[in-house]
Amino acid sequence: METPKTLQQTIQFFSHYDNCRKFMVAVRWLDEKVRCPRCQSEKITYLEKARLYRCYGDHPKQKFSLKVGTVFEDSPIPLEKWLPAVWLIVNAKNGISSYELSRALGVTQKSAWFMLHRIRTAMSDQKGFSIQPKLGGPDSEVEVDETFVGGKKRNMHKGRAIRYEQKGGAQGKTVVQGFLDRDLRKVRAKIVPNVKRETLQAEVLKEVKFGTRVYTDDAVAYDKLHSRFVHEIVNKTESYVRGRVHVNGMENFWSLLKRAIKGTYVSVEPFHLFRYLDEQTFRYNNRKDMNDSDRFDLAVRQIVGKRLTWAEVTGKVAETQTPAIN
Repeated sequence: METPKTLQQTIQFFSHYDNCRKFMVAVRWLDEKVRCPRCQSEKITYLEKARLYRCYGDHPKQKFSLKVGTVFEDSPIPLEKWLPAVWLIVNAKNGISSYELSRALGVTQKSAWFMLHRIRTAMSDQKGFSIQPKLGGPDSEVEVDETFVGGKKRNMHKGRAIRYEQKGGAQGKTVVQGFLDRDLRKVRAKIVPNVKRETLQAEVLKEVKFGTRVYTDDAVAYDKLHSRFVHEIVNKTESYVRGRVHVNGMENFWSLLKRAIKGTYVSVEPFHLFRYLDEQTFRYNNRKDMNDSDRFDLAVRQIVGKRLTWAEVTGKVAETQTPAIN
């Protein structure tokens, strides 16, 4: 079915539950035939007053909602609020805070915070939810760079700033490594434990095809890449660009990420940083040749087969992957 084109249309369209139901059915089942998520049977009945489906198969939990098997599962928040929330986060260039979403939807800040993390899980294309091919190729160019995410020294107490410099200048910050395929215009970003040679080069070998033209800065950690790649460096103390050799594409991505963290989210725990990376990566990779409606449609189609519980998002238990439901 046709997807709303603007935020106003989205709010108006999804304010009616019947529209939400038809939209979710069209998203989850391409033939628009609802199937039981437990036995895949098509022999079901829609219970209109309860807003549930009932399967006639002989198994426990015969009743199910359209949220089962998605990141929305076990949420008391209705689809009338979930779907506009997805629209807001996938189309807000600098993100949307839980306080802002709370006021916009009429839910508590705690609920809005949990909603945002669930939606970020749907936006993720990592951690086993899909198998991604390596970037680059013999005729391709890939930028590789890393950044530190954490507090600024000028905002620290004088004593802490001194200790910070004595430990190397980046002690306590989280290291994020990024890869930009110039041909695909796609970015991948991941948290790494440190900036040692064996750590950073292992990630390059894992993410980039052999023979690719790889551009980095002059960090010592990248000095052995020439054995597998066409490796060229740019010395930022002399120049940021040397012909086609530069990492300005990755620097642009880092600026967008840090703008969102500093201006919108303000305080991000390292434990949750990978979720914010997934959010920013999704928007960056789907900005070309796509409008707001296309991004929303893509994000909603990724909600199936993923799950995030409160115990998982608060670190009480490890995250698990829910099998996809066709």
